[in-house]
Order: sequence, then C-alpha cells, then structure tokens
Amino acid sequence: MRYAWETPRRGRTATRGRTATGLAALALLGAAGTACSDGSDGGQSASPPGAPGASGSGAPTTHPFTGGATGLRNPVLAVKIENTRPALPQSGVSSADLVYVEQVEGGETRLMAVYSSRLPARVGPVRSARISDLHILPQFGRPAFAFSGVQSKMKPYIRKAPVYDISQDNGGSAYFRAGPKPIPYNLYADPRNLLKQAPKAEPPRDIGFRFGPAPEGGRPTASFTARWPATTMGFTWSAKQKRWLASWGGRPDLAAEGGQLGGRTIVVQYAQTTRSRFHDFLGSYTPLIRTTGSGRALVLRDGKSYEARWTRPAEDKGTTYTTPDGRPMTFARGQVWVVLLNDGKPHIP
Repeated sequence: MRYAWETPRRGRTATRGRTATGLAALALLGAAGTACSDGSDGGQSASPPGAPGASGSGAPTTHPFTGGATGLRNPVLAVKIENTRPALPQSGVSSADLVYVEQVEGGETRLMAVYSSRLPARVGPVRSARISDLHILPQFGRPAFAFSGVQSKMKPYIRKAPVYDISQDNGGSAYFRAGPKPIPYNLYADPRNLLKQAPKAEPPRDIGFRFGPAPEGGRPTASFTARWPATTMGFTWSAKQKRWLASWGGRPDLAAEGGQLGGRTIVVQYAQTTRSRFHDFLGSYTPLIRTTGSGRALVLRDGKSYEARWTRPAEDKGTTYTTPDGRPMTFARGQVWVVLLNDGKPHIP
C-alpha cells in the first residue's frame, strides 16, 4: 500500500498511487461536493439506516458527525491537541463532534479534535501536525486545520493538502499563551477567530458514520483500555451519564471546563501503523497510520461492545463500519471518539 502523500509531486502533475487519489484530484473533489463513503451517487439514492438525510436544498437534516440536528452547515475545523501528562487538563475537547486519538513519536498519543456543530471558547494546548493527519482530513472535503507548526520537511505536504492552513504561523491573534504550563504546553486558540482566517472552510459531509438504535447482540462491557507503547487510555461506561468516561494513564481524563472527557460512542479502529519518512529531533520515527483499506474494529456504545469491520476505499471517502453480518454499525447520537491502534505489535518496527 502506498499513499499519495508519500510520493512528492513532480512539476504540476499529481502522482497517483494504487490505493490513493492524487493530491490535486483530492482538492478538486473536495470543492466539487459531498463525497459519499458508501459509494452512492451524492446521497440521491437510498441510504443505509441512520445515513445523514438531505433536505430539498441539499443540506443535511442530521449532522454527519454526531447524528444531531444543530450546526448542519457550520464549517469544519480540525485542531491538533497535546495528549501527554504536562498538557492535562485540555480545553475544548468536550465540545468536539469527533475526537481522533493517534500515536506519535515515542509511543505517546496526540488528539485531533473536529468541530462543526458547536465551538468552545478556547481549545488547546495546540500542538504540531503529523503526516497521518493529512491522510485522515481529505474525507472532510476542505476543512480548516489548526496546529502549532510542522517540521520543515513536512511543509510541502501541508501546502498540497486539501485543507485551509490556519496554523500558528498564519492564525495571528487567534493563538495565545495562557496559564502556568511551560512552553509548548500553554498555547491555546480561539476557534471562532480561527475560522475567520478560513472563511471558505467547507461544511460537514457524509464521512460514513451511521446513527440509530443499537444493533442486536453486543457484549456487555464495563470498560476498555487502549494501549500504546508509552501510554494508555481507558473508557468506562457510565449508565448515569450514558457515555464512556475517559481516563489517561489510569487517572480520570478531566476537562479544563469541568467534568470528565468521554464520548457516547468509542470506535477502536485497528490500522496498520508503520514508520513514515519523518522523525522528531531526537531521531524517533513518526508513525504513519494507514486509514484507507479495511480492517477490524470494536465499537463501544450503550454499555456494550460490538465486533465490527471498517472500510475506507480512498482518502477522499469516509470510513464505513459494519457488523460481522454486513449490516451498518450504528452509533449513539453524540460525540464520537475514534481510537486508532496498531493492528499488530504495539510499536513502530
């Protein structure tokens, strides 16, 4: 498997890999309209249960990220957020529609929080982007992407990516330092101010999620622990709050605004994780998480776990989740976490 991002373009012609669409083509597809992860014709034909409906104007009637009814035409903003002990508690994560947990150097993790239906007052600590982000983001069309920077070798890939770059270099007064934490754990951003820098950021589109009543079956599950080489995150079902409460390193993962982080649905997605061509200043390789293709998943909702399979045919398409018998795996309405774990040994070979 080869990703388009891994092969720099020569001249003005985009390189196409066997399993990835060329970068220029992705940008054009993102501007052209809504991409349908189930291969349908722009949402005009029958959709699976729980698919985001469309009104006569073409606007969705339920939010594709949460299954809710608000913020249906709001722009999409993705923000990179530190997820190590010095950064806790984080700001703004509890307001995200969707939270990705990705492995980074040294076996630690970093979040990418995706906003559309609502915005927090501030978000952070904001940290730098990684190459895996650029493989995840094309499914959102052309969203605004906020981060604190990237290593110099990755800058050409950011410029080619179908995103509006509103990094610290471009975001001006939207970024600020606050609180007692030392640099780099004290950089925050105002999401509304960020979006002013990207007035053409696209609204939400179908990314493959389906919402509705839980499918039959499932295994009663009290908790699940996700493990990476240097850290863990746990998710424990709260019948009172009707959501999975997050922990980090065995301790409650608290929000700076109060309360405990967590989601209505937790998707544990197993994806091949290998070395990329990038590494940090210590020489540790940056992981490359391969989120196209297919693989196994575990979906946590309503106090149960469901075996599932994920499929994503191309980078400009969303990810569909199905039960072992091929039915759509429906999510509970509300915040979704996608926890990306290596499908294999928990380290970078």
